[in-house]
Amino acid sequence: MSRSSHVSRRGFVQGAAALGAGALFLKNSAHAAGYTSPNERPVFATIGLRNQGWAITSKSFRFADFAAMADVDASVLGENLEKAEKAQKRKPDGYKDYRKILERDDIDAVMIATPDHWHTKVAVEAMYAGKDVYCEKPLTLTIAEGKLIEKVVKETGRVFQVGTMQRTESEQRFLQAVALVHAGRIGTVTKVTCGINGMEASPVIPVAPVPEGLDWDFWLGPAPTVPYRSLPEMRTGYGGGVPLHSNCHYAFRNWHEYSGGKLTDWGAHHVDIACWALGATETGPSMVTPLEYQLPVAYKDGHPTVADQYNAATSFRIQAAMPNDVEMIITSEGDNGILFEGTEGRFFVNRGKITGKPVEDLASNPLPEGAIEKVYGGPVSANHTANFIEGMKTRKQPISDVWSHNRMLEICHLSNIAMRLGRALKWDPVKREIVGDEQANSFLSRENRKGFEIEV
Repeated sequence: MSRSSHVSRRGFVQGAAALGAGALFLKNSAHAAGYTSPNERPVFATIGLRNQGWAITSKSFRFADFAAMADVDASVLGENLEKAEKAQKRKPDGYKDYRKILERDDIDAVMIATPDHWHTKVAVEAMYAGKDVYCEKPLTLTIAEGKLIEKVVKETGRVFQVGTMQRTESEQRFLQAVALVHAGRIGTVTKVTCGINGMEASPVIPVAPVPEGLDWDFWLGPAPTVPYRSLPEMRTGYGGGVPLHSNCHYAFRNWHEYSGGKLTDWGAHHVDIACWALGATETGPSMVTPLEYQLPVAYKDGHPTVADQYNAATSFRIQAAMPNDVEMIITSEGDNGILFEGTEGRFFVNRGKITGKPVEDLASNPLPEGAIEKVYGGPVSANHTANFIEGMKTRKQPISDVWSHNRMLEICHLSNIAMRLGRALKWDPVKREIVGDEQANSFLSRENRKGFEIEV
């Protein structure tokens, strides 16, 4: 299979016609995407295995069988195949090219944890191949990619879960936070502050030999062709075993070519919860203003002027004008988490705690019975994968659907565009475009490298 091959809408529709009515939802195999037997375990595959790829896979063995895995780094692939074999007593098949997975009829769903610049292409092709999709956050590299994914979800009828797991996990602290706001425990919300940390300063990162076993050209995929860069110092802790500074592996998050820095990394979590609590999952801001920010390199016309340093913002304070006169602040300062402020109180929530007088008052004045379930739309699932599988069974979209995710992620993408251009952006949440700024609107999409286009 050549790297320029793809699964197109035409091929998907022709295949559906050949199989007859219901082909959108049934594959030509013993496994049906809309399976109903409570005793049948779905068959999964993971595409992209470093760090978060293994994290979401390891949490899913209790619910699904993994038949295949794919990664462009041979060492990462081999290591995770061995770990999967120990976990489920059966070794998945391994591939460098994810499209080999999409060709298989025995796989019901894929979990995507590639670098961000690959998400949309893999997800779209997976849906056209008849797979349900669990895709890590942030879902997209651009706002236009989000619109494309929405279109294909609607067209194919696939179930699609985004990996914003705070909606399900974290001991339900974020669900409690949303329920407190919805129950009026802080009165009318006036301000919400999302603390998402800053990014480390960038050293000069030289061109270096490509690590053995890594297909660098395929890793770049839709992104422009550039040389591999790294420094010899190794990262410890989460993301260990890779260079501390590089344009690959864990550090890809620091480059706009592949991701969006902290705005789309942690912002994709906390801005999501903030918008959910505000009831803003079907709309967006009217204005995004970069109040304070620091870029690690010089920019010209929205593009970095050097190629040997990280280019995502290192520090920032961004204001988004939300509906009902609510001010949203996204900042690199202070605690990582979300501070909700209203006319009658305030409280703070993150993955480790939920604090403030409205929380303390729950001891004597608890939330109404079923308040958490009302927020979640039913009983809270065992974890985010379980919620995805429940959606696969019912053919209903899970708790982290693409529409609400894209709406909040638009705030994060707009924040990055505003900093790159150095000015406030007026946003039309109905047309989903920047008002009166042709140059800024040009950053809403990005052309994929030749040979890695997405055909729909």
